[in-house]
Amino acid sequence: MPGHFITLEGIEGVGKTTNLNYVRAWLEARGHEVVVTREPGGTPLAEQIRELLLTPREEAVSDMTELLLVFAARAQHLHMLIEPALARGAWVLCDRFTDATFAYQGAGRERDAAPIAVLEELVQGLRRPDLTLLLDLPVEVGLARAKARGKPDRIEGEKAAFFERVRASYLARAQQEPDRICVIDAEPPLAQVQKSIDLALERLERA
Repeated sequence: MPGHFITLEGIEGVGKTTNLNYVRAWLEARGHEVVVTREPGGTPLAEQIRELLLTPREEAVSDMTELLLVFAARAQHLHMLIEPALARGAWVLCDRFTDATFAYQGAGRERDAAPIAVLEELVQGLRRPDLTLLLDLPVEVGLARAKARGKPDRIEGEKAAFFERVRASYLARAQQEPDRICVIDAEPPLAQVQKSIDLALERLERA
């Protein structure tokens, strides 16, 4: 029986890493094999593309270059890791996926979403997450939390207006796909956030 594909999304500082580890432990406690990965990245080649994408540099990176690098990494990730894991029945837990591309390379960069949708179809076919946990915070709160982590990468260093567009895109996609995307308020205490995550995971496990 194929496994399930869960993604975690949200702007900087929402607590994806903490809650990714929580979801992994939740699933493993119920006897599931769990593969934890991230985007861009997840395989040696895709991680090299991630470094190209995120390293600050003097040369300007065009929006189209950024978009194509994201999907190049995704194609490798799907082929080498995600699809084989799902085929053997593992649950794949991924830090970001294509919702992030629509939010960051689309809305954040103020680009038309149509080319992203074309690349999504080309690279992924029918593959979509079974559940997306969208951890949501006001931008100023998320950026303040992220700042405490250290030096930002090329995308983390964008201005607040960029992340406002990213957040708005995420929430719009959640309205369009409420059966897949579960919005989790990430501002309350962690225990409360994780109770909301529990409910979403229980619904998926029963499905």
